[in-house]
Amino acid sequence: MTIPAPATTTTGEALAAKTPETVGRSPGQLMWLRFRRDRTGIVSAVVVIFFFLVALLAPVIAWLYGKDPYALYGQDTPGLLNDYGYPILPNGGISSEFWFGIEPGLGRDVFTQLVYGIRTSLSIAVTATVIATAIGIVMGIVAGYAGGKTDYFIGRLIDIVLSFPSVLFIIAFMPVVENLFVRPDEETPIWLRAVTLVIALTVFQWAGLARLLRGQVLSLREREFVEAAKVTGASPARIVFKELLPNLWTPILIQSTLLLPALVTAEAALSFLGVGMIEPIPDWGRMFRRGTEIYQNDITYLIFPGVALLIFVIAFNLLGDSVRDAFDPKLKR
Repeated sequence: MTIPAPATTTTGEALAAKTPETVGRSPGQLMWLRFRRDRTGIVSAVVVIFFFLVALLAPVIAWLYGKDPYALYGQDTPGLLNDYGYPILPNGGISSEFWFGIEPGLGRDVFTQLVYGIRTSLSIAVTATVIATAIGIVMGIVAGYAGGKTDYFIGRLIDIVLSFPSVLFIIAFMPVVENLFVRPDEETPIWLRAVTLVIALTVFQWAGLARLLRGQVLSLREREFVEAAKVTGASPARIVFKELLPNLWTPILIQSTLLLPALVTAEAALSFLGVGMIEPIPDWGRMFRRGTEIYQNDITYLIFPGVALLIFVIAFNLLGDSVRDAFDPKLKR
């Protein structure tokens, strides 16, 4: 009689075939392995990297293209705009010379406006994201680890910041800043508007991350490894940097990847409302605003910034979801 082989042999072989990929790997390597298997995450990362490269290489792209984002081609060159200021050629004036057409009225090149608009929006959003993340990390960890009155005051500050209607406050805040630093007969410096935007966006975006990290730290500070560090005489700074912070990088990275596209959208919305970047700096939000004024006669001008912003926000949100799933595979979309 032939004795069948134990069923566990096949199962054991299958497990043995699967484990070499994960055995002996660090958490970071496992995260990268899971991320590489996510096609959506890879495609989203490629799209996001493309947008950042366009922003960094905007002057090079404009030089190779042979156009300047500030030049008024429609006014300087006859035959591009009609008597009403709209492009004479169909589809917004798209041609071999102007790939995305020309702007109605001023006659600027849409392609270079869009490329430099990416640079403007990403510069402001990235700066605000970095500062807001840093403030959120400090406030969240201090509140959660210190506890007591410190936790109470920081917690109330977080509640106050989260309860503010941020958009309305920024709309009211921007003219006040300009009146304080700029005389009525002077133009607002571009650097002042950019700095004010970064500060305003940062003020209302750090609180969400701080609240999340506060809850994480409240849980971690009662764990055995933190208690063991205290028993050995470790200083609070060492406990924070060596014990707590390494366990907080996952929520920090995930929240940052979700915060950046939100700030890009917020910056575009503020420019659309007239309190963002000012002329002549190219900006997605201001292109939207101009597009809504002339869309009945030139819908093409509105399409390009709309599609670009839509692709970027979707790609970055999908990238954030993929990063979250790679760090914690138990979470499902």
